[in-house]
Amino acid sequence: MDNNDILIRLRYALDIKNKDMIEIFNLGGIEVTKEELPKILTKSKDEYDDEVDVEETDDQIKCTHKMLDSFLNGFVTFKRGKQDPKPGQPENPAPPEKSANNMLLKKLKVALQLTTEDMIEILDEGGIIVSKGELGAILRKEGHRNYKVCGDNFARKFLRGLAVKHRE
Repeated sequence: MDNNDILIRLRYALDIKNKDMIEIFNLGGIEVTKEELPKILTKSKDEYDDEVDVEETDDQIKCTHKMLDSFLNGFVTFKRGKQDPKPGQPENPAPPEKSANNMLLKKLKVALQLTTEDMIEILDEGGIIVSKGELGAILRKEGHRNYKVCGDNFARKFLRGLAVKHRE
């Protein structure tokens, strides 16, 4: 699952409008026009099976980890409001993690003010049963001895559960 697919699924799950998507990108520090947004929200050719014939276009804009991180930071600001940095805290946070899926789960937990129990319930709605310990390992900081990389299937099921929960 690439970053464009994550944005598409997140947009569907939370029913985010184009105007809000542009505002969220801007809050995260990336300027996106309404002409560029549909190009970002397009699946790449390698996301489809080889059996399906998909037209290859130059109209797609590849979403990088930095763009996804900026979008998620903007989403936190969009949902919770701007927060002033604390004294001694660096203004620019650390660079994005290697795993976009771990970053996605952490930032959505903060933006939507989810508890661990809420996240377990969302995952259950998505069709995956997980313990608090397993979820805690995914939400840990990279480099921690109990850190676990979040796989694509896990993130996909989380976004599916989020869609079920928010679209009820």
